[in-house]
Amino acid sequence: MTEGNSGVDQSKPSIARVYDCLLGGKDHYVVDRAVGETFKHDMPGSVAIAHANRQNLVRAVRELALAGIDQFIDMGSGLPTADNVHQVAQRQVPDARVVYIDSDPIVLAHGRALLEGHAHTRVLQADVRDPQAIREHPDTVELIDFDRPVAVVLSAILHHLNDDEDPRALVRYWQEQVPSGSYFFISHFRSGDNPQTAEAEAVLQSTFGRGRWRSDAEIRALFGDLEILEPGIVPSSLWRPDVASDPLHAGAAEAELTVWEQLIVGGLAWKA
Repeated sequence: MTEGNSGVDQSKPSIARVYDCLLGGKDHYVVDRAVGETFKHDMPGSVAIAHANRQNLVRAVRELALAGIDQFIDMGSGLPTADNVHQVAQRQVPDARVVYIDSDPIVLAHGRALLEGHAHTRVLQADVRDPQAIREHPDTVELIDFDRPVAVVLSAILHHLNDDEDPRALVRYWQEQVPSGSYFFISHFRSGDNPQTAEAEAVLQSTFGRGRWRSDAEIRALFGDLEILEPGIVPSSLWRPDVASDPLHAGAAEAELTVWEQLIVGGLAWKA
């Protein structure tokens, strides 16, 4: 990656860029690679979390688009990679509208370059903890019709909010903004009460000052009174696996997953 991007603090790792490193991307700095290497070498198998989550997101967006949802707000979207939300959605609904949200200026720069000429897609540099600013942003107002169903994507973002930042309140805010028939996709680090969880959580807290593995009950509570759809909140590799592209996990039992694959779960919910 070019080392001269202005406005970027290259001395501090970025969550988005560390994810990019774990997913095999090239849009990160030395400081981000150092964190990525900690996961790769000190916690063998942990990279499976990032890949399982990404594939879960792709399947969820595809199913939403097939169900007729044509508006998406992707919170903490991260750096562009293969099968971004707009690409997956627009394969099914060519005029699907997508607003990406991330606080990293690198995400903004790369996203806008990728999406140049895409009339139905925007990238906003904003903090997910300030949902009102996102809701009232001119690009959001222009692109998203809040009188029609919206898919709110919270993929691997709420676990980066500590308890005192009240991630449930964030979900509740958006639940109040969207109409009946809207959907929420949430994926989250799941506590396994094991050494792997404790070690990975310690790395995130020491690196970013945030990162919270939550129990099944705590993750369920994030959905509030939304109606959680089948198969419920399950390990990401087991969320409606694609038999054609992932025969290994199609119909697999949780016990057959690695410890790491069991530490990321996903769920899709509907607002009645």
